[in-house]
Amino acid sequence: MQIPPEKIHEILERTDLVALVSRHVELKKSGRAYKGLCPFHGEKTPSFHVTPERRIFKCFGCDAGGDAIAFQMRISGRPFVEVVRELAKEAGVTLEEREDPASRERAQLLEANEQARRLFEDQLWKDPRAAPGREHLAKRSVSEELARHFGLGYAVNAWNEVVNRFVREGILEWGARAGLCAPRTKSDGFYDVFRGRLMIPIRSPEGRTVAFGARLIEENPRPDGNSGPKYLNSKDSPLYRKSEVLYGLDLAKDEIRRSRTAVLVEGYFDVIGLHGAGVKNAVALCSTALTAGHLQALSRADAQDLVLLLDGDAAGLKAVERLAGPILASGAKARVACLPQGDDPDTFALREGKAALDSLVEKAPVLSRHLLHQCLPSPRTSSLEEKLAALARLTPVLEQMPAGVAKSMFLTELADHLGVPESDIKAHLNREVKAAPRPKPAPQAKPVSASLSPHEELLAALLIADPPLRDEPEARFADQIRSLEVRLLLIAERPLEALNSLAPALRQGLERRLSEIAQTMAEPDKRRKALRDSCAGMRLSQVMEQVAEKKAELIEAERSGAPEDELSRLQAEFGQLMTQRKRFEDRSRVAADAEGVAAAARGRAQ
Repeated sequence: MQIPPEKIHEILERTDLVALVSRHVELKKSGRAYKGLCPFHGEKTPSFHVTPERRIFKCFGCDAGGDAIAFQMRISGRPFVEVVRELAKEAGVTLEEREDPASRERAQLLEANEQARRLFEDQLWKDPRAAPGREHLAKRSVSEELARHFGLGYAVNAWNEVVNRFVREGILEWGARAGLCAPRTKSDGFYDVFRGRLMIPIRSPEGRTVAFGARLIEENPRPDGNSGPKYLNSKDSPLYRKSEVLYGLDLAKDEIRRSRTAVLVEGYFDVIGLHGAGVKNAVALCSTALTAGHLQALSRADAQDLVLLLDGDAAGLKAVERLAGPILASGAKARVACLPQGDDPDTFALREGKAALDSLVEKAPVLSRHLLHQCLPSPRTSSLEEKLAALARLTPVLEQMPAGVAKSMFLTELADHLGVPESDIKAHLNREVKAAPRPKPAPQAKPVSASLSPHEELLAALLIADPPLRDEPEARFADQIRSLEVRLLLIAERPLEALNSLAPALRQGLERRLSEIAQTMAEPDKRRKALRDSCAGMRLSQVMEQVAEKKAELIEAERSGAPEDELSRLQAEFGQLMTQRKRFEDRSRVAADAEGVAAAARGRAQ
C-alpha cells in the first residue's frame, strides 16, 4: 500500500497525541508539556514527556521518541502501514488504498494459515481422532487453557481434511503455496502435508499465524517405511522467515518490554511450559541458528538483557557455543542460566516452579564468562593440551565474529583467562586458519541484509520521498549505501511501492524516516540540506571506520615486530586518514555554525 507523504502529514496533524498516549500512560500537565512514567522501560520518576505543540513524545530515560505513528508502532509492535491505516480511520482521513500483488499474496497466505489453524484447533478439542494429541498434552501437564492460549491444534491422521476445507473456501492454490497441502504425484488432486501431528501455530509479533511447527504423535508410515521427522516445520515463505521469527514473541513482548529481559530457549514446549509457570518473557528459535534478524526482533521488543536457558545436558552446553558468536558479535548483553543435568526448561518449570526459575535467571553469569569457564574450568592449573583443546572449541565462536571492538575485547578476556599473551593467541589462531582445509561454502538462499547507519537511512528515505533529489550531486553517494537491497530499491521505477520487498528491519526504519520527512521537511530547501548533511555524515563515518581499522593494523604490526619500512608506511597512511577526518569534522562544524547563525537571523526577522 502506497501512502502519499501529504496524507501522513494530515494524519499527524489531526491526531491528538496526548489522547493517544493517555490510553497507555497516566499523563500530568507540566508547563507546555505532559509528563508520565515511560511505558517502554521501568521507572519510578517520570521522564516521559509529550509536547502537543510539536506533536512529539520523548523519554529522557531510554531515549525513545517520535511522533504519533512512531509511538503507536512501538507500543503495539505493529508495522507502519497498519498503524497509519488505524490512525487515519480514527482521525477521519481517507486513504486511497492501492494493493500491490505482494500485499495480495500475503493476505491470501494469511487467510490459508488462519483457516488451517481454526480447523486444527477444532479437531484437537472436538474430534475423537485427536485423542492422541490430547493425551500427549496431558502427559506434558499442558492444560486446555494454556493450550488454547497458544492456539494449539491437531492434524488428524487423514489425507484430505485440510484440502477439503481449502476447496470449500476457494483457497486451495494458496493453501498449497503456504505448504499446508501438496499435489499428488501418481494421481490428480492434493493431499494434506501434516497428518497425525500436534500443530503449533507460529505467529508474528502482531499475533497472526504465519507458519506451523508440527510434532509427530501418530505413526503414519510412508511407502519407504519412514514416518517422517519428529518435528516438521513450515518452509520459508513471503510470510515467514525462520531466520527472523521467534516463537512466542507475540505473547512475550509485553513482559519483555516491562522487564527489559528476554529468556531464550530452544523448543516450542519449553516456551509453553515456561509461560505456564509464569515466566511470560520466554521465546524460542524456529531454527538452530541465532541470526541478526532474531536479535533485531528482540531489540524492537526493548529487550536489553538476553538470558539463554538451555537443556542441562551436553547438547544444551554445546548450544551455548553455537549461539555465542552472533550474540558476542552484536554486542548484546547476554547471560547463561544453567539447568541441572538432564533437565530441560519445561520439565524444570513444572517441577520447581517460577521462584526457582527466577532465582536461576537472576544468578546467571554473563555469556563470555560462562563460555570461558565451560571450555576451561581451571585455567591456571590446566595443561597445555587442555588449553589448546579449549582454543579449538572457541575457534568457531571467534570465526563468527567480524573484526572489531567486540572481537578484540573477547580476545583480551580469553588471553587473561588462559594466562597467555594475546599476541600468542592471535598467532595460534592465524596458523590454525591457514592450516585448516576450507570446505566449499554452502550456497545461501538470501544473505542477511546489511543494517543502515542513521545517515544512510536518511539519505535513502529522502530519495524515496522526493525523486527530484536524485538530480542533486550528493545523490551519487547512494551507491555507497551498504545494503544491496536498499541500493536496488533506489533504482526501482517505483521505490515507495517496493518497500514491502525489504527485510522487516530495513523497511520499518525507512518507513519511520519517511514519516519524519513528511512531518518536518515539507520545504524543498530543508530536504536538500538534509541530503547534504546525510552525505557528509556518511563520508565522516567512512573515514572514522578507516581510521579505526588502520589504527588496529598499526598496533598489530608493532606487536608482531614488523619491519621499519612497513611501520613507516602504516604510520603515514594513518596520518593521512587523521587529516581527512579532521577536515570532514571541521566542515561539519562550520555547517552547523552557519545553520545556527541563519536560524538566529530568521528568529530576529520574525
